[in-house]
Amino acid sequence: MKLIQHSLVARIVASLLAISAMALVSIVVTMTVANDSRGDAGAINVAGSLRMNTYQIVAALQRYEQQPTVAQRSRVEELMEQFESRLASPALTRALPGAEDHSLHEQYRMLQRRWEEALAPQVSRAIAGGGLEVEALRQTLDGLVGDIDAMVTLLEQNSESKIQLLSALQILFLALTAVVVAIALYDIRHNLVGPLRQLVVLAREAAQRNFGYRTNLTGNDELALLGRTFDGMAEELAASYAELEERASRKKVELERSNRAMQVMHDGSRALYGGGNDLCASAAPMLRELEQLLEVGPIRLSLNDPYDDRQIPILATHSPRRPEYCRDHDCHACLLDPQPLRLEQTEQGECLLLPVSVGELMLGTLEVWHPKRQPLSDSVRRLLNALADQLATAVYLQRRIEEQQQVTLMNERAIIARELHDSLAQSLSYLKMQVARLERMQQKEAPRESQAAVFDELRTGLDSAYRQLRELLTTFRLKLEGPGLASALRQTTREFSDRLGFPVALDVDVPPHLLNPNEEIHVLQVVREALANVLKHANAHWAAVTIGFQAARLHVAIEDDGVGLADDSSPPMHYGLVIMRDRADTLGGRMTLGNRPGGGTRVELIFTPQTARLIHQQVAPSPGGVAPAADEVADIPHGNRSPG
Repeated sequence: MKLIQHSLVARIVASLLAISAMALVSIVVTMTVANDSRGDAGAINVAGSLRMNTYQIVAALQRYEQQPTVAQRSRVEELMEQFESRLASPALTRALPGAEDHSLHEQYRMLQRRWEEALAPQVSRAIAGGGLEVEALRQTLDGLVGDIDAMVTLLEQNSESKIQLLSALQILFLALTAVVVAIALYDIRHNLVGPLRQLVVLAREAAQRNFGYRTNLTGNDELALLGRTFDGMAEELAASYAELEERASRKKVELERSNRAMQVMHDGSRALYGGGNDLCASAAPMLRELEQLLEVGPIRLSLNDPYDDRQIPILATHSPRRPEYCRDHDCHACLLDPQPLRLEQTEQGECLLLPVSVGELMLGTLEVWHPKRQPLSDSVRRLLNALADQLATAVYLQRRIEEQQQVTLMNERAIIARELHDSLAQSLSYLKMQVARLERMQQKEAPRESQAAVFDELRTGLDSAYRQLRELLTTFRLKLEGPGLASALRQTTREFSDRLGFPVALDVDVPPHLLNPNEEIHVLQVVREALANVLKHANAHWAAVTIGFQAARLHVAIEDDGVGLADDSSPPMHYGLVIMRDRADTLGGRMTLGNRPGGGTRVELIFTPQTARLIHQQVAPSPGGVAPAADEVADIPHGNRSPG
């Protein structure tokens, strides 16, 4: 209610209404006075015509005396009626004021009495033959004319008084309007323009982040309330801006610390993933730097034993002594701190336990101790979760690499055993049967000619076994100039180029890391066996090896321009083609052997590679620690992040 009483808008509206009301009253008064003054000029004219009419009556009466005719008498009577008509005309009576005691009313009644009692009777006696008294008529006429002049004067004064009243009212309303306008302008200047200017200055200063300016407006109107509100807003904005700057500076420091911590973890990942099997030596320096950056510690890592279902302490920073499980007494990564922390043994410490897991596989736990008076922020918790994930990935990779190395070793042994079984073992079995046959022949004292045939077969078998053994040794002792199949094929083609006496063309177009070691051995053995057949049987002058990858299949072709084959069957006592087809079946492909259109032989092997990844999918640890099969395919699963 108080605000309404002191409202600036209400005052401005009141001023406008007052100005409008005075203008309206002035217009109404002007119209009223103008309407009241209507007919004043006509009344003055009528009053003036009475004077002329009087002289006309006197003149007509004198003519009648000189020549008393009916026409002259009629003229006198007509002028008398005209005088009476003008004296009683509405144009004259309407100009009289409403008040009966007004001087105009008295003068009008006097004029009527003088006409009716003085002049009119004299004129009537004269035209009736009573004679004309010139002196009396002159006196009566002068009196009537004087009354008419007084009447005209009063009418003029009455009209002038109305005009003066109208002027006075106009001046009064103009003065009142000027006073109201002056008051309104003063109010607007001091209560509207000034506060608005201060509010604009406050807004400009606030836009330039200067929240110290205040309007200091007093009063109870809208702008004063708005100014006080803006002052409060500026004060709150100053406090909020200062708080935001402080928070931004803290966030900046925290982000810089997080960036340094991420850089430490990134640099430490190289040691974790490339530092061998010593997790303590590779992770301890990184954990110690993270403790300094994040103001936590000590940090302890324990891993689950997949066989005994227990936790084994692996790593602890700020350790007072060497761990019992330590395998390298030359490493001092855990013993570099001269003042070991024992925060976990006091009531001032609080432990954050983080799971070290990959997918659903729980690998261990990470204990992070910190003072109770310094609770961990969300960013620090996220960094520690990332650290736990990084350690989990490193431990998981280390375990999977060890398992893969075991699988690789077992696969390599299986490959060697299969190669020995498919080549040398069969030849030795054949030789054993020939020796048993020779023993029976000797027991029966068979002729030397029969035994000579057996000796020839033994000699041929021994040569074949020796050749196969030499091929196997050459294959297994092959030194690769670079990783992959292409390097081994280049060495093989150079070897057979020297043995054949002409260069063996080689064209390899295979993506890197396409084949696993088992597939590379099979492809290399097929190529070597085919080139060996070219050397022994083809009598060729040109040979080429082409390997390409098209439509998700590997195409291996060995061609020559030799004598060719009568058919695609294997020669007697030669197991090369049989072993090559067996290798093709092992790879899940097919091998074709045939003559080239231009002469010679073409051996082609086509199969789909089944690339074995380094890390295989493992839902749960297998009983007894049995490694997964070598042909399982999976990616590294992401570790679960625990909120701690």
